Amino acid sequence: MAASLEGRVVVVTGGASGIGRATVQACAERGAQVVSSDLADSEGAAQARALAAAGRRVRFSACDVTREMEVESLMRGVVDEFGALDVLIAGAGVLEGAMVDIEQFFAATFDHVLDVNARGAFLCAKHAVRAMGARGGVLLLIASGAGVVSGSSSYAYGASKGAVHGLGLVLQSKLADRPIRVNTVAPGSIATALKLQNVVDVGRAAGLDEAAIRRRQQALGDPAGVALVLAFLASADADYVRGTVFTR
Repeated sequence: MAASLEGRVVVVTGGASGIGRATVQACAERGAQVVSSDLADSEGAAQARALAAAGRRVRFSACDVTREMEVESLMRGVVDEFGALDVLIAGAGVLEGAMVDIEQFFAATFDHVLDVNARGAFLCAKHAVRAMGARGGVLLLIASGAGVVSGSSSYAYGASKGAVHGLGLVLQSKLADRPIRVNTVAPGSIATALKLQNVVDVGRAAGLDEAAIRRRQQALGDPAGVALVLAFLASADADYVRGTVFTR
């Protein structure tokens, strides 16, 4: 039986696509009140409307995780509306600069990826912890195998996900005396829009033909599989799980 999230208020950043989108659905199906958040021009609002029409408790709230005032407003608004914030799933992220040599790597690209992936995770964690208060809750940070146990096609992406992992380690130790559980989740090769394009970029740079690139894409994991892991970690059934969780 799937772990229940009935009565839990869950915020998912990066909720419009990929792992985030699948996680919004998985959490909603388990009874959570889900606030899906992403950029205003994303597909997040359409997904939230569709799930709500199907009887799920989901709404969309636009937020740019690189802007602290927007992140603060998101978390505060959730508490104002629902009375609590129980779970943050910080999944907003970008992958840029694949297959670019270090000598040609633009500092602006590096800064942007770190800003979204690492600083965004920090800002979400900061204001989620503040919103959770003494009641506590669960922080789930989406890192990656890249920058944690392996390299990456992008210097910026690998560095940013290593930073997210490091942030999770510090949060675990710093929040150990509070009723806040922290897990960092490091997915492997998953068929998100970012990864599918990355496979194309890497494959073409390696001289692969289109058929070989498609085979690599078809070998990627389903975002729904990672979403099931995240939904479990968001539940009370995962209270004894600590540290980093790696998926396929």
